[in-house]
Parts: sequence; C-alpha cells; structure tokens
Amino acid sequence: MWELVRLQKYMSTAWICSRRKAEEYIEKGLIKVNWKVATIGQSIDPSIDKVEMWQKAIEEQKNLVYYKLNKPGWIVTTCAQIWEKTILDIVDIKERVFPIGRLDKETTGLILLTNDGRLANFLMHPRYEHEKEYVVETFWPVSDEQLDKMAKWVFILWKITKKAEIKRISSGRFFITIKEWKNRQIRRMLESVWWTVKRLKRIRIENIELWDLPIGVYKKLTEKELKDLFKILDIS
Repeated sequence: MWELVRLQKYMSTAWICSRRKAEEYIEKGLIKVNWKVATIGQSIDPSIDKVEMWQKAIEEQKNLVYYKLNKPGWIVTTCAQIWEKTILDIVDIKERVFPIGRLDKETTGLILLTNDGRLANFLMHPRYEHEKEYVVETFWPVSDEQLDKMAKWVFILWKITKKAEIKRISSGRFFITIKEWKNRQIRRMLESVWWTVKRLKRIRIENIELWDLPIGVYKKLTEKELKDLFKILDIS
C-alpha cells in the first residue's frame, strides 16, 4: 500500500494533467475514483484506487501526440533537472510532451513521449500490470538457478516482485519481461541474486517495440501501433 496522496497531486505527478487543471476537472465532476465521482480534497492510494477521466475531460485534451524514443545512456528521463541533460533536451516536438514512466540514467532504450495523460495513467497504474521487455547483459555468466529465482520472485524495496518471464540469449545475456514500474527494478533483481548489470536496454512496452530505431532518434507511433495499444488498454 502506498501513502495516501491528494487526488489532484496524483494526477499531476502521473502527468494526467496539471494540478490546477485536475482541480478544475474535479470541480466539474469529470473525474471518477473507483467508479464514483471524485470530490475536491479527496485522497487516494495510487496502488489500489482506479482514477478515470470522463469523456468531456478527455476531449479537452486537444492535439494529442504519441512518440517513441530510443533513449541514450546518461540522459535523465524526468522533465526538469538542474545541470543534467533530460529527455526533453534531445527532442524537438512543438507540443508539450512528457515521458511515460522512467529509465535510469545508465539504461537505454524505449521511452514513450505524449501529452495524453489518460494513456500515461493506464500504462503506469500498478493495477493494470502492462508488459515491459528488456535485454540484460551482465559482467559475468549468470546461472540457470539465478534466472529461475528472478523469474519466480525476489524481495526488493520491501516487497516481493511479481512473476517475470526470462529467456536466455547467451551465458551473460537474457531477455526479461516484467509487469511493474519499481525504481531500478531489474538492477535490484540482479543484485538480490548477487549479480550486477553491465548493460540494460528496454525494447518493448506492450505492443510498442523499439526495433532498429537509432539511439537518440524519435518518431511518431504509427496508426496501427496506437490502435493496437489502445485495444490492449481497452481505451478509445
């Protein structure tokens, strides 16, 4: 269970919309929590409570755009950092976009950029358990026993991880698919079995794949990618 947070703060932190806009939507009765109309001042537990926007609020978010980016190493994912280069410093998109989820500075690979707060909420909320796939390279060969343990569960950040899917590539490389957004999760999973990540790259979020997109390059999601993603998320 997470610490309770004010609904408008959660909506802002999750990039659904600004805190001021969240308060406006709540006052208009356009936000629901667990299928009930939300109220100003309401607090929620983000790990269990379901937050939804009614159609009118969704329609107010005009010119929605969706991109995928191959994040370089040592770039900060968050939008505002002092003295560090961020994701938004390496893109030139006229709309005000934000990244969905995070990758730590050392990790490369797939990041989704959008101004659609509803999509961000559906992808990041713990209840939905959406798939994220990575390629992991370790400094030394990793044993079958270590991979099996990580696939079943390990104890990190005071919680047991959900079951993961792991496929070996070579003695020191493997694919891993997880359904959580825990901070530095895969690195912590390796550390829990006394091993260390050498390189980590995200290659897929649900149906959106990185493919051969060069490092530092971004492009719009295709109509098919977006349509299939919305179908998986059961949103329109």
